[in-house]
Amino acid sequence: MKNLRRYLVIPVLIGILVLTGAMAGQPAMAQSSKSKVKNLVLLQNVPESIAELDDGTIQLTALHVYKGGDFKAVSKNLKWKSKNKNVATVDGTGKVRTSGKPGKTFIEVTDGKFTDRIAIQGKPEKNHKKRPGKPSIAYKVIKMNGKQYKLIENAIRHMSVEEKVGQMLMPDFRNYNGKNVTELTPEIEALVQKYHLGGVILFRENVVTTEQTARLVADYQEASEKYGLIMSIDQEGGIVTRLQSGTDMPGNMALGATRSEELAEKVGEAIGEELHSLGINMNFAPSFDVNNNPDNPVIGVRSFSEDPELTALLGVAYTKGLQGTGTSGTAKHFPGHGDTAVDSHLGLPEVPYDKERLKQVELYPFQKAMEAGVDAIMTAHVTFPKIDGTTVISKKDGSEINVPATLSYKVLTELMREEMGYDGLITTDALNMKAIADHFGPVDSVIRAVQAGTDLVLMPVGLESVATGLVDAVRSGEISESRIEESVERILSLKVKRGIMKEETPKPIEDKISNALQTVGSDAHKQIEQQVAEKSVTLLKNDSVLPLRPSVSEKIAVVGDSYIDELYQAVKSKHDNTILVKTGKPLTDSELAQVADASAVIVGTTTSTVAARSPENPQMKMVNELVEKSTAPVIAVGVRNPYDVMAYPNVDAYLAQYSFRTASFKATASILFGDVQPSGKLPVTIPNPLGGILYEFGHGISYNE
Repeated sequence: MKNLRRYLVIPVLIGILVLTGAMAGQPAMAQSSKSKVKNLVLLQNVPESIAELDDGTIQLTALHVYKGGDFKAVSKNLKWKSKNKNVATVDGTGKVRTSGKPGKTFIEVTDGKFTDRIAIQGKPEKNHKKRPGKPSIAYKVIKMNGKQYKLIENAIRHMSVEEKVGQMLMPDFRNYNGKNVTELTPEIEALVQKYHLGGVILFRENVVTTEQTARLVADYQEASEKYGLIMSIDQEGGIVTRLQSGTDMPGNMALGATRSEELAEKVGEAIGEELHSLGINMNFAPSFDVNNNPDNPVIGVRSFSEDPELTALLGVAYTKGLQGTGTSGTAKHFPGHGDTAVDSHLGLPEVPYDKERLKQVELYPFQKAMEAGVDAIMTAHVTFPKIDGTTVISKKDGSEINVPATLSYKVLTELMREEMGYDGLITTDALNMKAIADHFGPVDSVIRAVQAGTDLVLMPVGLESVATGLVDAVRSGEISESRIEESVERILSLKVKRGIMKEETPKPIEDKISNALQTVGSDAHKQIEQQVAEKSVTLLKNDSVLPLRPSVSEKIAVVGDSYIDELYQAVKSKHDNTILVKTGKPLTDSELAQVADASAVIVGTTTSTVAARSPENPQMKMVNELVEKSTAPVIAVGVRNPYDVMAYPNVDAYLAQYSFRTASFKATASILFGDVQPSGKLPVTIPNPLGGILYEFGHGISYNE
């Protein structure tokens, strides 16, 4: 009996060791998952995936599909083969290269048990007879058909209500337990898994260095349960720039001043490359808002222009560059946040126009973004009473308010989906903003947003209560499960489209970091940054004082407060005999004495509100005092908003910089001293406070004029 037990125990122990991976040297999870593999398919055969050749090549990805409906990318123990090497070859990683010869081949992959294939076909271009020489071959990928490729339908069928709801939730973990989250903690990892999260948004507090960011993102993906995470960020460029180690592009209004689609696409591409190298796969950018209100406190230079056509043109170009890197773009803030005078972070703005006016102005860029295939659209916490006059009682003060676009079925479903024909992903703006949080309960606002038609719930207030509340709403019938599934289908479709999925064998983190270090803040991206800055800075006024040509002995004074150190450093790099007077209010007698013998006074102003732009603001009083008392020419620089000149129209020269990023200060200094010819054109109209227009849309002078 003892011998019998011995013989029974040994095989059982061996079996346990094999199952746990102890003998194979692999994690138990990998072995467990392997035993549940149902099939092997090529990602490019899945209908929602992108299957296009780039310069005659395509990287194919094999997926293991599991019995539980989930799927993972697989790269180990595969054999690849081309049936016709005269047409295309394939290497051991699934990289296909076409030969330049016509014909058709099947590229096959097998893991030893399951096999899949996809076709590559090459034909002479149709108009080749009109051109002399050898005809060029046009190749295309031909997907295979079959129910095995309906991965998303299959996945949803196997998901619980909790899992479906979780895919729609995108919280932020900016801080946790009083500390900035720069590495994944066990507590956050547990939340990602407990609530089956579909995504996470990152902020500047989370992304300090390139290496640290790459590790954090990789750890989030490893923690994700089944389908990978949409890792998002607001990396617009300009005043909304999150990466602390990335390239600081001057921003959208600076691009508007360049009037260059080519530069807009290059900026989008550079930002996309940096994010993609870090593993960040969605950018909440660009803003398609038309900034036709000079008093707008929240959009301003985040907009390309006050002109709908220019906004659309540059926004689409930026999106093309961004999404060409595999990083999803987001058009925001639908139906338009440009003509508001209230910051939705602080209050509930209103846009009073009817649909016909909105179609001509606010909605026009969004329609073009939809037609160009933008992956996602973010909603605005703004009321549009002429579209949706529905009112609710505010939880803040019991007053009657209009329903904001984020929570409006008429705006999201009837207007965006049905009338404008958008079938991509809809995401809310942050639900912790006061425009929503003050007037609606945390769970109520999320339920309303989902009923309205949103897919992604961004930064809900109280993850546990919101997740539980949504599940309860489905179980009670307040929200139908089919409505949830519509959103989950769009979310998973985007993940498949952009290759956002779990991997059986993730790429080593050292390789990811190495690639990111070469990409983030690269010399090539810095050159684009400099190019945009130099072509954007706009010279609006010049009473024969620029360019500056001081002798070595002549002194130049730089005066101002916010960001003035950077302007000073940029000017000093051009002319060593430069002094700084740092103040944001009228100069004292001693400060006036410092600038009295200057050959030129350069003053910088930075504003974001109407109050700051008022002539009664201390900063603006300072400029007007300098104009009045200085015998030297006074040259003003609107560091952020081009509208600053409204407060001091009598300066001798004025430049609109649009950005407080380093490259823009350097560009301004180069223009001040004539090293660069000013070429920017105003993307907005600057009104005259006394009536009429101070500077027209499109205005901008050069030194040749």
